[in-house]
Amino acid sequence: MIPQAFIQDLLARVDIVDVVGRHVQMRKAGTNFLGLCPFHAEKSPSFTVSPAKQFYHCFGCGAHGSAVGFLMEHSGMNYVDAIEDLARSVGMSVPRQEGPGDAPRRDPGLLELLAQAAQFYKNRLRESERAIAYLKGRGLTGETAARYAIGYAPDAWRGLQAAVADYDARELVDAGLVIDSEGDEGKRKRYDRFRDRIMFPIRNPRGQVIGFGGRVLDAGEPKYMNSPETALFSKGRELYGLFEARDSLRQGDCAIVVEGYMDVVMLAQHGVANAVATLGTATTPDHVRKLARIVDRVVFAFDGDEAGRKAAWRALEACLPHAADTKRMEFLFLPSDHDPDSYVREHGLAGFERLLGEAVPLSEFMIGELSSRADLTEPEGRARFLALARPLLQALPPAALRMQLLHRVAEVGAVGAAELERFIAPGDSPAHRGGGPQAGQGAAAHSSRGQRQPLRAPQLRPRAGPLELVARVRLLCALHPALARAQVDEEFLPPELVQWVDWLRAQPAGSSLAAICEVLRVSDPARAADLERDAAADRTLSAEMSFDEARDEYDGALAQLRERGVRERIDALAQDGLVTDAERARYLELLSMRRKH
Repeated sequence: MIPQAFIQDLLARVDIVDVVGRHVQMRKAGTNFLGLCPFHAEKSPSFTVSPAKQFYHCFGCGAHGSAVGFLMEHSGMNYVDAIEDLARSVGMSVPRQEGPGDAPRRDPGLLELLAQAAQFYKNRLRESERAIAYLKGRGLTGETAARYAIGYAPDAWRGLQAAVADYDARELVDAGLVIDSEGDEGKRKRYDRFRDRIMFPIRNPRGQVIGFGGRVLDAGEPKYMNSPETALFSKGRELYGLFEARDSLRQGDCAIVVEGYMDVVMLAQHGVANAVATLGTATTPDHVRKLARIVDRVVFAFDGDEAGRKAAWRALEACLPHAADTKRMEFLFLPSDHDPDSYVREHGLAGFERLLGEAVPLSEFMIGELSSRADLTEPEGRARFLALARPLLQALPPAALRMQLLHRVAEVGAVGAAELERFIAPGDSPAHRGGGPQAGQGAAAHSSRGQRQPLRAPQLRPRAGPLELVARVRLLCALHPALARAQVDEEFLPPELVQWVDWLRAQPAGSSLAAICEVLRVSDPARAADLERDAAADRTLSAEMSFDEARDEYDGALAQLRERGVRERIDALAQDGLVTDAERARYLELLSMRRKH
């Protein structure tokens, strides 16, 4: 856990104009800076950076945040990586505090070992005529191989021993580079994980090698082998080629998701530089979230055979919770005798771009697939169609796309939209049966017998304090309800926020955002709608944060709100003139509090 005091000190030293200016060309406009928004395509600048507030905001797409948020949004970093990147830029070292439940710290030695291994494999490729012949046979040029740092793991049990200082170091196992197993007669055996394979380094958004994919040269099995799950690498979260494609992704505002390493490098060689690949696994929600941070259009390009269509359907399911009105998810199926690698080699860039224009939107693919699984000419078939569509519609966030799909499914299923809405609504829950909290009651009261009465949801309006910060804290608490269980100094916080935290404390432990919204939907539908809207529009993806990351941001937001509350009290006392001794004493007390913070 990174101490909150360090984060505040770091942000005080960092100039957001410098941070944003490394990625966005801006000009001075009064007291602020103005430029074209890097998060959506625009011709007239609407992206502003305030040196005074240390804050960026786009009036076109609504993107906003601090220097930390900008790095997370623009570079795809997580919260901790963004803090570390900012700290390096000003020559600071990030301290750590071990807390309960903290995950094991990443050992920076793993990155060093992986970098050494990548260089070793790259050097061995130059020496292997057989590996070079294989890549040339696939049409790969030396320039492309160098761009992706492709290498070769020699056919030796302990080849890496020549690349590292201590082949017996535990960190080699932790990095996924060697296997340590028990051999005959209980003796330990250690050997290289990757042998006689073309090596594809997998890099994080900062360009650091975090894992490898290895492709066998001949007909051995497995055909592809990935690094195992490590402290640095999770194949359900990472995408091959994301670092190399970063500029093209921004320029084209489009990502093409393919299935293989060679698909990525060959597309790039032919001018399609915005392709990335999943790492031998199905598309996950984490993959979708990562891409949605960067682009507004994602095209999944799969083989046209049965396996490809199954992979596309799994990708659709991963997309649904993150489908937004401003994001376009599309699906492209190649001819049955081609994959992206072979297609672009045969038809070139122009041919692949024509094929890309034939990609179908998520809605069309979903309706088409569901329709093919049911006989729509009979009631039973239409009922099956609606039953299959139900969980998919439920997974969509409450936005215009969901409304459009709901009407389209209702039309195909021969029912009314209102009927379909009732059909897909969640069934009776304890919250529905118990009545849930009622709006407009503030925090819980106590009966004369000392028993706590049922909590009632706090009023939605008026909101106190700066809207964006209060809404941010409210969303963080709803996504990570355990935050509300910690005691906080409530004196200077907005009353509406105090009521919200108090209400959340009374909800069952482990409640999810969906469960909280369901309780609110009965008594305060406006609050539920606002919360769901904030979650759908959350550009920093709070749901992806670990609890410690969310707690760091929560503590920082509360500190800012308390500071503003103290400042407002000071201003109010000064405006009234400090007539009495009590007022003067209170004024000095508040000044002292402000200095401490």
